[in-house]
Amino acid sequence: MRFRKSEIVSKVHSIPDIKFENQGLTSFSGLVLFQIFFQRINFAKKLKKIFSHQKSSSFYGLHKIFLVLIVNTLLGYRKLRDVEWYSEDPLVKRVLGLGKLPDPSTVSRNLNQMDFQSVINLRNENREINLDRLEKEHLKRITVDFDGSVLSTGKAAEGAAVGYNKKKKGQRSYYPLYCTIAQTGQVFDVYHRPGNVHDSNGALEFAQSCLTEIKLLNPQAIIEVRMDSAFFSEEMVKLLKGLGVEFTISVPFERYTFLKEKVENRKRWREIDEEWSFFEEDWSPKCWDKSERFLLIRHKVKVQQKGPIQLDLFIPYEQGYTFKVILTNKTSRPKNILNFHNGRGTQEKIFAELKTDGGMDYVPVRTLAGNQAFLMSKIMTHNLIREMQMDIQEKDRGTTYKRAAHWVFESLNTFRQKIIQRSGRLTSPQGKLTLTMNGSLAFEENFKKIYQGLQVAA
Repeated sequence: MRFRKSEIVSKVHSIPDIKFENQGLTSFSGLVLFQIFFQRINFAKKLKKIFSHQKSSSFYGLHKIFLVLIVNTLLGYRKLRDVEWYSEDPLVKRVLGLGKLPDPSTVSRNLNQMDFQSVINLRNENREINLDRLEKEHLKRITVDFDGSVLSTGKAAEGAAVGYNKKKKGQRSYYPLYCTIAQTGQVFDVYHRPGNVHDSNGALEFAQSCLTEIKLLNPQAIIEVRMDSAFFSEEMVKLLKGLGVEFTISVPFERYTFLKEKVENRKRWREIDEEWSFFEEDWSPKCWDKSERFLLIRHKVKVQQKGPIQLDLFIPYEQGYTFKVILTNKTSRPKNILNFHNGRGTQEKIFAELKTDGGMDYVPVRTLAGNQAFLMSKIMTHNLIREMQMDIQEKDRGTTYKRAAHWVFESLNTFRQKIIQRSGRLTSPQGKLTLTMNGSLAFEENFKKIYQGLQVAA
């Protein structure tokens, strides 16, 4: 189709007058979808039950304050004081069920008042969200990943300590341990810890609690576990074998001279593909009761050029090798085990999204229980976004070698840009509440797809 130049080019010179009036306008029209979703899962009622044991010093109630934290994350804001930027938005008020939003000091004060029982209740509810989804899907395999992620506090927050902190060395931090489900891309639970503990601190009890509950409600499924070298111990291996789960654990083989010698003296490696090769050993570290299956793996990589580079001459790449060892009780082929274990990278992607898009690395208050409740708000927001997407779309793939999620999820930031952050007007023609949006064809199609999907799921 051809257009006239006058239809494309427009000369604009005048600057409009500026006025600020209450016009019933909202900047977050897409939030109405979460109003439907929250009503469908009775989310407000569940939050009220979670905080029923504790009274708030304000009129809002702790359950409303927690819902404010979730909406704050959905809208793309990070800090508590950002509430001021949308405090007069009519649709935000309707979703929260409030005529007036709390100011930042009220949110902070109520967050400081939350106790550890509230945190326990939030963790239990978060587990229920995951377990309901697993029960609904009847998965044949459930892959569980365990790992920690540092949260820098930057101030004298209760329970924080100076420990391993790669990005901000010497700064106080928390070091929570997370349990995630690979097939759904959700966080099953989190075990909060100070920043000066080893990755394996409390891991045995936490893993046993998570795996026992998952296995109890999903007896038909094969449970698989992936862990890094921080969890390598005989106690962990005995626990996982006792629970009847399949597992792979990275081995800190630099600490074991036997494995180092095996790698250094090995002449014949069995090829997996052009980059990977391996050999196997049934070996028992000292003081272990039984020998286990160890895969010693070699990866061909390009050696980094450290000298000056001559751009006008051809310099061939030098090839080198990196090595790793995997402990497993799986009986499948080494190639499948390697791909399965390398799939742990999806958990790092979840952490990155939680921190970048969800603001999980922000620590808002001084009290330990308050910061734990705030962390749970970020995790539950992430899980609820995934729940909504799983409700409205079919699975995109089955079980892959790396155990990628069965759905191709849009990140929280993408969901904001495409759906939530849309202008609209709330009106009541003939007494019927109406939300009018100024959207493009692509937005209208996407919005209707989600809206209709939520209606069907209900």
